[in-house]
Amino acid sequence: MFLISAHDERMDSRQIICQQLPTARRILRIAVVTETYPPEINGVAMTIGRVVAGLQARQHQVQLVRPRQHRDDNAMNTSSFEEILQRGVSIPRYDSLKMGLPAKQALLRLWALQRPDVVHLVTEGPLGFSALSAATKLRIPCSSDFHTNFQSYSKHYGIGWLRKPIVAYLRKFHNRANCTLVPTAAMRDDLQSHGYLNLRVVARGVDTKLFHPAKRSAELRRTWGIQGTEPVALYVGRLAPEKNLPLLMRAFTAMKAAEPSARLVVVGDGPERAALQAAHPDCIFTGMRTGEDLAAHYASGDVFVFPSLTETFGNVTIEAMASGLAVVAYDYAAAAERIQHGCNGVMAEVGNAEKFSALAASLMRDAARIKRFACAARATAEKIDWESVHDEFEAALLDAIAINGAATSAEMQLTA
Repeated sequence: MFLISAHDERMDSRQIICQQLPTARRILRIAVVTETYPPEINGVAMTIGRVVAGLQARQHQVQLVRPRQHRDDNAMNTSSFEEILQRGVSIPRYDSLKMGLPAKQALLRLWALQRPDVVHLVTEGPLGFSALSAATKLRIPCSSDFHTNFQSYSKHYGIGWLRKPIVAYLRKFHNRANCTLVPTAAMRDDLQSHGYLNLRVVARGVDTKLFHPAKRSAELRRTWGIQGTEPVALYVGRLAPEKNLPLLMRAFTAMKAAEPSARLVVVGDGPERAALQAAHPDCIFTGMRTGEDLAAHYASGDVFVFPSLTETFGNVTIEAMASGLAVVAYDYAAAAERIQHGCNGVMAEVGNAEKFSALAASLMRDAARIKRFACAARATAEKIDWESVHDEFEAALLDAIAINGAATSAEMQLTA
């Protein structure tokens, strides 16, 4: 039984939702299928972990289908949360992450016995594809997330020749869902131009209590060799080819030329770490950090430098802003959405590496501007509320249910 009636096919699904929402809210049973989830550390895992917590807080019943992360991984089950663990294999060059194996028959049996109101697909791997196929066969409403630019990553891993088939697969995958969620309007417009259908913008939030300027630590800065007010450039993220790390080092060279006392702190791990650390012994590599420790690392920096051009969003950008850092980034993804150039950070035109380095150097030599941008960045982040994101996500699920109901009704009438 659907939450929203689709008997009047002439009505737009959003109109149906608007008419139904003022009445008593029905608790939904939502199956979330993902190949990454906390405690794994990446933007997709963090985001879907937050979303699942938000759904539970709104009393929805969540069934989480994911790969078993390690041998001792056990499913968690509560009155509002059920985990279904599937087999997985390590992803090449991402050994800490698993890719789910095909499980269509298992999901068909599971959902035939206890049917979800909607299936939400977080990742597009074999497990996600199995879930999409099972949901389609059972006529269960289905929404999907577009989280990762796999087609952009391919060129950094020596498989650029697979770009076209990857792009075709992703488009076909998402177009089979009733709606696909993207984090920015720019990404929606780009995907639409490449033939994606039924796109809907659902933004990302930031934990402004965890990421806060008050977490700044003089003691931590001393461990970096900082005794006073010397400026610290900070990078947080995976140390991998797709993150454009040569530009990070190039930009910092320009920053140090502008302000010789500047230091670079690199937070994160990945396949490029050993080579970077050997080539740049004057920089500080902290490895992976999480929770309060990560928050202290953010807040103890001054300028956040983020040269990546392969993000779907880039959660680290708004975490840095919440932590009170001035940001240097490309006019792209989260930065394009949240930074006002010259007000709370600076942005270079996409792909203009010379401008990126010049902006970083110019900012580093102006301590007063760094402080002004930092205060404005924090003020911007305070307006990025996870509750509003949960509102948007919940509405998107309702939209998927309505669209699927209308399509099913139309199909039944044609075959009657």
